[in-house]
Amino acid sequence: MSQTTHQLLKNKKKNILELWMKNQLADEGLREDLISNDELRSQSEELITALVGNLSSGDFTNLDSDEWSPVIEILGGIAITRARQGFSPRETGNFVFSLKEAILEILTIELKGDPMKLFTESQKINRLMDNLSVVTFETFIKGREEVILRQTDEITEISTPVIRVWDGILALPIIGTLDSARTQIVMENLLQEIVETGSSIAILDISGVPAVDSLVAQHLIKTVSATRLMGAECIISGIRPEIAQTVVHLGIDLSNIITKATLASALAYSFKVMRLEVKKISAVSKS
Repeated sequence: MSQTTHQLLKNKKKNILELWMKNQLADEGLREDLISNDELRSQSEELITALVGNLSSGDFTNLDSDEWSPVIEILGGIAITRARQGFSPRETGNFVFSLKEAILEILTIELKGDPMKLFTESQKINRLMDNLSVVTFETFIKGREEVILRQTDEITEISTPVIRVWDGILALPIIGTLDSARTQIVMENLLQEIVETGSSIAILDISGVPAVDSLVAQHLIKTVSATRLMGAECIISGIRPEIAQTVVHLGIDLSNIITKATLASALAYSFKVMRLEVKKISAVSKS
């Protein structure tokens, strides 16, 4: 970009900012519940200041260069923040596109007497803003992927709780699809809890699992074997009829594993093994 155009845009920075804010606030899709006008202005002012200060650079294609680092850092931070706040890709994209419109409108007004220069400088701005849009989308997608990954980890952690139902007895109720990755987490959590509590019995309740394939069944058998190596006995409860049929059809041998129809029967069996007796106390008669 020529020095005169760079200086022109630098002098018109406030005009660009006001026009850009006007464009953004006119967008009916702007999420005022996610961002205040003051915060929007603060983000816009920070970016336009860094951008206009960098327009003297002749290279608008290599945004990986050090001279563009401040602009990319600010834009990336805004995109990541918006991804975490729940903005859509369209809303985030409009943030950059509306800035391009504001800069081109100012250029059109200021260079209307020199059509050739207006065309040349507009081409450069278009190229630059398109590259910045790509950076914005890439960063936004990366932010969303981080959010999804964190939520997946949290859901996985919540969906495989190891409960200490009695002194020496652990229960791990599993709800939902049980794949190889989740089965591995089940094993790790269960073994860790056995170490921490010194429990001798662990109950794997799969009554909330709709289906089990041969690979998952093998993982369950490995979990039982690993539990035994830790000095504890593992009981599988809540096997649905359709899962039982699948296990038989696949020829998977569970004869060495203690299985119970329900979690209650598995708990009753555990009490028996541990020589515990639970009695119902008769109601105390009122005098």
